[in-house]
Amino acid sequence: MKAKLEYIWLDGSAPTQGLRSKTQIRDNFGGTLEECPMWSFDGSSTAQAEGNSSDCLLKPVAIFPDPDRQNAYLVMTEVLNADGTPHATNGRATIDDDDDDFWFGFEQEYFLWDVDTQLPPGFPAGGFPAPQGPYYCSVGAANAFGRDCIEEHFDLCLEAGINVEGINAEVAAGQWEFQVFAKGAKRAGDETWVARYLLERTGEKYGYGINYHPKPLGELDWNGSGMHANFSNGVMRENGDESIFTKICENFGRNIERHMSVYGADNDQRLTGKHETQSIDEFSYGVSDRGASIRVPIGTVEDGWKGRLEDRRTASNADPYKVAAAIIKTSKEALA
Repeated sequence: MKAKLEYIWLDGSAPTQGLRSKTQIRDNFGGTLEECPMWSFDGSSTAQAEGNSSDCLLKPVAIFPDPDRQNAYLVMTEVLNADGTPHATNGRATIDDDDDDFWFGFEQEYFLWDVDTQLPPGFPAGGFPAPQGPYYCSVGAANAFGRDCIEEHFDLCLEAGINVEGINAEVAAGQWEFQVFAKGAKRAGDETWVARYLLERTGEKYGYGINYHPKPLGELDWNGSGMHANFSNGVMRENGDESIFTKICENFGRNIERHMSVYGADNDQRLTGKHETQSIDEFSYGVSDRGASIRVPIGTVEDGWKGRLEDRRTASNADPYKVAAAIIKTSKEALA
């Protein structure tokens, strides 16, 4: 039987990379990563190469069944140069520590975006819905918009084996969130990117683009979109020592540029000190504080200082690979 392999990669768009994909057919495919061959593409058409030397390579790194196509698989790949070295756009290659010690949970917020009106569903043409308040975790046609698309995406992720742990309507009309958890930074990034890919493709059926801009409605009184990064390592989960969390948070405060440089373009429009954010030019951390740069979940404290931290600065359009790499580096430095 012939199988469809959809190779997915990140392009060279700047300042925010986009998703690309193409399909190849394999005979007698058994569904394993080892059976997926290296492939190439025209990097001059994705802002990743010049036309006179345009071949880039796709290295398969993760595979998932594709429940939305017959006899098909989703293959996440890394982009390599023609000589096999990581391409400059390869954020996955920046992760230099990928055992299962670090766990990540990404809370991916986004807006559905009607391709005809260029507004989120729920926004009337030339106007605005009622102020935010009733839309968060909402139900009913007056408050929840685009649910058919959201539920279909949710089911596809679960059928594909992506560890999506939940979904909810978010604070603004037409804004939603899904959460992905994985042990290991690369796996967390792989699953988040493939979930994003499936969301984009599902939106095609409903006439929705997916808007990952951190503040797509500008300075109006509507929430922006983040990708809150929850993280822990073995020391945080097991030692029960408040000073460990303090050391990590303090070191994050000493390395602001390292993090903000990979936490998403135009994030200054979102991190204003309003709408459950800390200002981009300040740093703070606190227990159960959603207005802080880093929140210490109350569960971590109640469990005897065993658990995780949540970096709330990460924008919705950030690359989870690069985010995880920065978090690992800063956390390990703090405990060295």
